[in-house]
Amino acid sequence: MIASTIENRDDLIRYLNAAMALEHGTIPTYLTAYYSIRSTTNSDAAHIIRVAAVEEMLHLTLVANVLNAIGGEPDLTRPGFVPSYPAYLPDGESDFTVDLRHFSPEAVETFCKIERPGRAPSADERLVKTPDDRTPLMVSSPTTEGMRFYSIGEFYEEIIEGLEKVAADDPTLFRGDPARQMGPEYFYSGGGDVIVVSDVESAQRALRFIAAQGEGLDSGIYDADGELAHYYRFRQLQLGRYYQAGDSPDAPSGPALRIDWDDVYKVKTSARLADYPAGSELARVARDFNADYAAFLALLTKAFNGQPELLQDAVCEMFRLRDGFNRLICNPLPGSGGLHAAPTFEIPAETGPDPLASAGAGETPRVVT
Repeated sequence: MIASTIENRDDLIRYLNAAMALEHGTIPTYLTAYYSIRSTTNSDAAHIIRVAAVEEMLHLTLVANVLNAIGGEPDLTRPGFVPSYPAYLPDGESDFTVDLRHFSPEAVETFCKIERPGRAPSADERLVKTPDDRTPLMVSSPTTEGMRFYSIGEFYEEIIEGLEKVAADDPTLFRGDPARQMGPEYFYSGGGDVIVVSDVESAQRALRFIAAQGEGLDSGIYDADGELAHYYRFRQLQLGRYYQAGDSPDAPSGPALRIDWDDVYKVKTSARLADYPAGSELARVARDFNADYAAFLALLTKAFNGQPELLQDAVCEMFRLRDGFNRLICNPLPGSGGLHAAPTFEIPAETGPDPLASAGAGETPRVVT
């Protein structure tokens, strides 16, 4: 049996911080595809992607509850929290990267790879070597240099087992302030409830829920609440048909989905600020969007650190970013061969929990209230 990479509370905190970065890291790629869909078109696909993005917020909240329960401090404003796209997920196979791209067969293929079930052949093969190239990882083993996990599900299994091990050695592990826990009254997604965490059992239940809802552990097409796992929701877009009870994984038999792959704004994949003409209006709008997104992360950080009532505002704010998306996505990007602009999600390194204090020179962030 492979030795645990989690030996103490500090190791757990490092893993849970990495889990928060992982859960968040899928949100920009889902939102980019979602907002690239032209208004009033592809309603089935838009709904599926939107629900997945909201449920990633639920996963982020559950990890924050576990982190708070053991006395950690969630911080979504720390440098490097938002990955530099394209980025690798911690899968053992380096067959894909997570990009920011418009709704397309390629985007949906990436979504399925993000959410695909994946158990290591054995416990000894849970950790694998990181690739030798320089493409950044969304998350790897926080305690074992040069190693990453076979799948997201195996990453969570490591935390689940580590919690039990550390709690057995440290009776005071769950020392966090209960007032920092998010309860179901602060978040509603229709795809599961927030779990208040106070001990090993509730912490493991929260993490297993994340895995079962689509983050890599194969619990079947439907989870315990009768909801489709994310992987199978996205497979519907590939197969062109909804699942219904009794279907096998590769043969949905429900109503057909109507998809028009051309009815989208085709954006430059994983655009960067350097792609925008210096001094242009598009460059200014892209910088403004990044400031708005930094403020959104700051709002979440406040919610997870003693102001839980702000969480509902944050979920709404994620979709109030629509204006910033549209101001970019609806406009061609000069020199890109007819492709359109898109947010870059490049957050200034100096961003902190106070968005006013973290503005770059010449930038005025929009304070989220």
